[in-house]
Amino acid sequence: MGFVGTRLSYRFLKHWYPGGRGVPMSEGDPFRELGISKLELYFGSSQLAELHDKVVVDFGCGTGNNALELVELGCKRVIAVDIQQELLAIGRHEAERRGLSDKVEFVTSYEDKADVVLTTDAFEHFADPAAILRLFGRILTQHGYAMVQFGPTWYHPLGGHLFSVFPWAHLVFTERSLIRWRSDFKSDGATRFEECAGGLNKLTISRWERLIEENGFGQSHYELRPVRAVQALHCWLTRELFTSVVIARLTRAA
Repeated sequence: MGFVGTRLSYRFLKHWYPGGRGVPMSEGDPFRELGISKLELYFGSSQLAELHDKVVVDFGCGTGNNALELVELGCKRVIAVDIQQELLAIGRHEAERRGLSDKVEFVTSYEDKADVVLTTDAFEHFADPAAILRLFGRILTQHGYAMVQFGPTWYHPLGGHLFSVFPWAHLVFTERSLIRWRSDFKSDGATRFEECAGGLNKLTISRWERLIEENGFGQSHYELRPVRAVQALHCWLTRELFTSVVIARLTRAA
C-alpha cells in the first residue's frame, strides 16, 4: 500500500495540509445539522417501524445520536455501546437533557441478549470486524438480526478518512509518511492506521463478504449504494472504487 516514499510525501503533506487543514471528512454530524434522519436515509421507514418495542443495541454508537432516535421511535430499550468514554459521556448528557435516560444505557461492552443490533459508520473502524460479527451472533436472540451500514470502504476515493486529503491519497502515500504527517497535529502516539482514534482497518467490500460467510450470517438485504457523481459507472467491476456505503441486514445463515 502506498508508493510515494516517506520523505517526499511528508514534505508535500506538511506544506499543503498543515494541521490536517483541507481534509474532506466532516468532523461533526452532517445529518443532524441538516435535520435528516440517518437511520431513515439508510434503512427506510418500514425497517425502522419493525424496531418498535424491541431491545436494540447500537454498536459503535459514538455520541449516541442514533440511540436517542431509536428511543424516540419506540424501542423498548436501547443499549449504546462504544469504547470511547468521552463520546459516551456526551451521549449520557444529551439523554438526560432530553429526558430519555430511563430508556437508553451507554456502556463500553454488552454481552446480554438483544432483538436487533444496529451499527452505522463503524465497521471500517473496528480493530477486529470478525470478532464483532461473532459477538453479534452471541447476543442476538433466535430470530434476531443486525442492521448494518458502513463506509466509505478502503478503495473508495476517501477510504482513508483523515488521510484522504485528496481522492485515493491513502493509496498513493505510504502509511509511514501519513502517520508521520498526522503526528504533527495529533498526540496519541499512533504508529499505524489501526491505532488512530477510532481505528481504520482497511475494510474492503470483498473482505466484508468473506467475513459474513465465514461467521455464519446471510444477508437478507444487501445494497451497495454508489457514489452519486459516478453512479453511471458503478458495476461489479468498479464497486470497490465507486461504492459510497454498504447497507445490509444480517440474519443467521440456514
